[in-house]
Amino acid sequence: MRPFAAFAQAVGNAPKSSMPSNLKITEIKCGYIRGGSRLFVKVHTNQGIWGCGEAVDAVGGTYHLVKSLGRRLLGQSPLNPHRLFEDLRRSGVFGGAQAGMYVAVLTAVETALWDLAGKALGLPVYQLLGGKFRDKIRVYMDTALYQARLPSPDTFTESALEAKKMGFTAVKFDLDQANDPARYDRYNWTASPGELQRMFDQMNAARKAVGPNMDICADMHGRYDLPTALAVAKSMEPIKLMWLEEPLPAENIDAYRLIAQETSTPICAGENIYLAHGFRKLLEIGGADIIMPDLQKAGGLGEGQRIANLANLYYVPFAPHMVASYLGAMAACHVCASVPNFMILEWQIYYHKEAMWKEIVTFDGPMVENGFITLSEKPGIGVEINEEGMRKYAAEGIPFFA
Repeated sequence: MRPFAAFAQAVGNAPKSSMPSNLKITEIKCGYIRGGSRLFVKVHTNQGIWGCGEAVDAVGGTYHLVKSLGRRLLGQSPLNPHRLFEDLRRSGVFGGAQAGMYVAVLTAVETALWDLAGKALGLPVYQLLGGKFRDKIRVYMDTALYQARLPSPDTFTESALEAKKMGFTAVKFDLDQANDPARYDRYNWTASPGELQRMFDQMNAARKAVGPNMDICADMHGRYDLPTALAVAKSMEPIKLMWLEEPLPAENIDAYRLIAQETSTPICAGENIYLAHGFRKLLEIGGADIIMPDLQKAGGLGEGQRIANLANLYYVPFAPHMVASYLGAMAACHVCASVPNFMILEWQIYYHKEAMWKEIVTFDGPMVENGFITLSEKPGIGVEINEEGMRKYAAEGIPFFA
């Protein structure tokens, strides 16, 4: 069946209490978990259809911002997510709509609009975004092997082998370690020779454990200075990383260019950059070999696709950062499926080890198999918020979906 015919059939088959043109937003409700660091929203309509969205990290204390954005959407059709996103962004240009909390909250709302539109029209979100290039989304295992626990090279070996046994074809480790005994100064992030050796030994152990045909990458969480970033990148060249992630803070794009030009280790950046505007200069000057916007705070699904398409003009791969729930993961998958330059998506080991991640959402089938997420074909995103399952993790002192 031709795509347009499929679209027309889906519209015709979509359950409606009235025509989609009569669909109106009536209310936005939200809930926070994990002390308020994770936001979930529901956009409700006059036809009993709702959409779900999620934002992470930059959402603390934003309950009233969610409600404010919601009031601006009342009575409007949710079937225009691009226009509504632009309306909310432009109306907030003097209220912080360039980055940070405003954009993170807008991300959750925008995502919910895509979910709602897909449900109303009987189409998966990727179809609304223009179709798909792939049916499965490759993910890498973030080991969450935080350096605060002082892991040894043997621990890196064990985690790498665990990821490989689980079927993943790529694995990521953290290298920043504030309490490293070899540190000279907790506030000056210039790594000592002992720290540099520790980082190399850890990553070299992981490489030896999994062999040359599995991707490994390292995250420095933006906590080092230029000399250290360059020294680590150069030291990792024999290990052949998939990438070295955010060796510098996000604020100085020009410093990233200096590193990228001086090493064969691919440099990945972008989890703390907002909107396509934020990625323009990074791409123009060649500051990153791979970009990793967080689709739960960078602006949403439409903006995520714009960021990916912008990167594609520079032949730069798109590998989103992802620390959200399975709702956020599947939402990101729809974007990853819709662009040609998708490389790989982040996945967390704790999704397999903490019950909360399966309790707060409802979904069909396994979350991930052999290092891939199968793209949902259900209308909308294909994953729902489970309010009752989420309730026991709700942040204290904040209204919960009220």
